[in-house]
Amino acid sequence: MKIGVLLKQVPDTETKIKIRADGKGVEEGEIKWVINPYDEYAVEEALRLKEKAGGEVVIVSAGPARATEAIRQALAMGADRGIRIDTTGIEQDPYTTAVMLAGAAKNESFEIIFAGKQAVDDDCAQVLIGVAEKLGWPHVTPVEKFALSGKTATLQRPVAGGTKEMIEADLPVVVGCEKGLNEPRYASLPGIMKAKSKPVAELKASELLGTERARINVTKYSLPPERRAGKIIPGEPEAAAAELVRLLREEAKVI
Repeated sequence: MKIGVLLKQVPDTETKIKIRADGKGVEEGEIKWVINPYDEYAVEEALRLKEKAGGEVVIVSAGPARATEAIRQALAMGADRGIRIDTTGIEQDPYTTAVMLAGAAKNESFEIIFAGKQAVDDDCAQVLIGVAEKLGWPHVTPVEKFALSGKTATLQRPVAGGTKEMIEADLPVVVGCEKGLNEPRYASLPGIMKAKSKPVAELKASELLGTERARINVTKYSLPPERRAGKIIPGEPEAAAAELVRLLREEAKVI
C-alpha cells in the first residue's frame, strides 16, 4: 500500500513571535521550528497502517529548505522517503499549498493520505480539504479513530455535544488526524541514523502550480493587545468580598 502524509513545519508553540517591521510577516531568526503536532499523529497512523498492511510511507511537505529538517524527523520515526516542494519565491496560501500537494500526490498515486486536522500556526484547517477536492477524493476530519478493512476505512469523528459520528469511506481517502488518534512514537537512534540516507526528492512549486496563484493576500500581522494586570484584593474574606463587589459595580461596571 502506498501511503502519503502531508506535513508542515511550524514554529514551536513556546516560541515568542515577533512581527516584522513591515507588518507583512514574522521574524524567523529566533524561531525554533518543529513538525506540526497534529501531523505527528498523521505520521504515526501511516506507520501503523504500513506495519499492518505493508507498503511505503511517503512524507510530502511544501516549504523552504528548512522544511527538509521536519521531513527527516518523520523519516527517523520510520517513514520511507520524503518529497519537498520548494516554495522559494512563491506566494503561498492554503489554496496554492493544496494545489501543490495535490499535484505531488497525483504523481505518487497514493491509496490513502493522512494529514493533521490543522496547522497550529495559522489554524486554517483548509489544506487537507483542498487537497481532497483537487484529487476528487472524499475526506474525513477530524478523525479520532481509524480502521481499515480491505479497501474500506471506518472512521470516527467527534461532533457537537459529545456525539460521535461513524463514517465508512472507500479508498482513496484523505484523513485529517485529531489528538487522541494514537500516541506518536519517538525516533530511535538507529532510526535517526537511517533517516540521514533516506531519499528526499525536491519538486519545483512553479511546475505544480502552473497558472494558479494565491487567493489570499495578507496585508498586516499584529499581536493581540496585552492584558491589563490583575488586581489582588487584600484583607479578610468579608471585607475583600465587599470590595470586590464595589469594584465590579463602580470600575468594571458589570453589575
